Amino acid sequence: MSDVSTSGVGGRRRWLILGVIGIAQLMVVLDVTVMNIALPSAQRALHFTTADRQWVVTAYTLAFGSLLLPGGRLADLLGRKVTFLTGLAGFAGVSAIGGASVSFAMLVTARACQGAFAALLVPSALSLLTTTFTEPKDRGKAFGVYGAIAAAGGAVGLLLGGALTEYLSWRWTLYINLIFAGLAFLGGAVLLRRQPSRVKPKLDIPGVLLVSSGVFCLVYGFSNAATHNWHTPSTWGFLLAGAALLVVFAFWQGRAVHPLLPPRVVLDRNRGGAYASMFIASAGLFATFLFLTYYLQQTLRYSPVVAGVASLPFVGGIAVAANLSTIVLMPRFGPKPLVTTGMLVAAGAMTWFAQLGAHTAYADGLLGPLILTGAGLGLVIAPSINTGTFGVAPQDAGAASATVTVGQQLGASVGTSLLNTIFASAVTSYIAAHAASAVLIGHPRLLGLALAHGYDTAFWWTAAIFGSGAIVGGILLRRGPLVSQDTPGRQAAAVTEAAAESGSQSLSD
Repeated sequence: MSDVSTSGVGGRRRWLILGVIGIAQLMVVLDVTVMNIALPSAQRALHFTTADRQWVVTAYTLAFGSLLLPGGRLADLLGRKVTFLTGLAGFAGVSAIGGASVSFAMLVTARACQGAFAALLVPSALSLLTTTFTEPKDRGKAFGVYGAIAAAGGAVGLLLGGALTEYLSWRWTLYINLIFAGLAFLGGAVLLRRQPSRVKPKLDIPGVLLVSSGVFCLVYGFSNAATHNWHTPSTWGFLLAGAALLVVFAFWQGRAVHPLLPPRVVLDRNRGGAYASMFIASAGLFATFLFLTYYLQQTLRYSPVVAGVASLPFVGGIAVAANLSTIVLMPRFGPKPLVTTGMLVAAGAMTWFAQLGAHTAYADGLLGPLILTGAGLGLVIAPSINTGTFGVAPQDAGAASATVTVGQQLGASVGTSLLNTIFASAVTSYIAAHAASAVLIGHPRLLGLALAHGYDTAFWWTAAIFGSGAIVGGILLRRGPLVSQDTPGRQAAAVTEAAAESGSQSLSD
């Protein structure tokens, strides 16, 4: 069990592996937002319409979200080193193609392929983290770092995207992935050790088709709602189809011989609570990023770079809280009080944001709630990732890791579309109700007040989302530190198996 010790080559190697995993995770997370700031420049260069612009983002999230569970299962079946390196190489290759795009179709295809390779890469990275760090103290540190990256990567993407677009070209928001992927690939090739699967790989093909189609329909439906409305058939039709397919998928998983997502993974109360908490936290987090980006650039007239820098207090808050929660607080109190407290803190921050006006100064109305939001979500996201992968058998690590990320992706899609629709409706209603005053104060002034009203309304709803997250976490999560629910005999067998696997492969497969 040399790889479990905190000293020696094995111990040092684990922290190097954490660095490799962190680089890969940062690349994937920031790619969700790094293109947002670059979109206007890409649109001018490739001459596509504003209506088509959404597909540069949607193509990535559709492929990513719908293929996550199959990607996680492939990591369990084929070996995590193989799928991790394959995901990195593929992601880098299609990023280069996307950066060299000469047409809209080429760019969107590259973005979809990025999402597909990310769906293979992310579960592999998280399951490598789960199987590499098994000692509680080191696991807390590792998940604190990983959770901070998972939550703060979006803000880093805004900063990096703004700098690259302003000083180089929008194409570098894609080319930059070659640097991240190259570093992670070299580190993974050297540090990770491969062990072939001890059983013949078998993939649940009906499960793959059902869950991929179901998640695709849900993500597409919610993305369509964000750009059109909830009443169009392309919105509610896809949402109904997605829900029906996922119900059939759940029914099938209880009967499949080799289920894609074994029921034992999600039926554990703590893990179920962690997945639900991840979904709710992501719904509020990504919507908050969206509204703050618009407020900083459209209302306060910040440049892309300055808007990215203005988001850094959030990154600092979440980095401190994520590490404090997993290293110090989780071993003592468990996830329940952390998740509920973090949700309430985030809800309080959203209430503060809901006081924004048409010309609120950054130091007065943004700095404080930014730090508070980071602190609150740091208490939620890192413990949820840790809890969602705790206690799973090694052969289920990929499936559990993918389920955490599915919650994140679905939450981002649902939250962004729902709150964006609420924002747009609030702005339209305000303008209609105050149309007469436009003669006195002018249309620009009226629009500014309407946008501020829309932001305030959206933040009030986001506060309600986080408040519901506190209730869900308080109900589902168990009291006390994380303890395996296996029987003593199964615990002993698991320890023996882990020791044997440690001796044979030292780190992970």
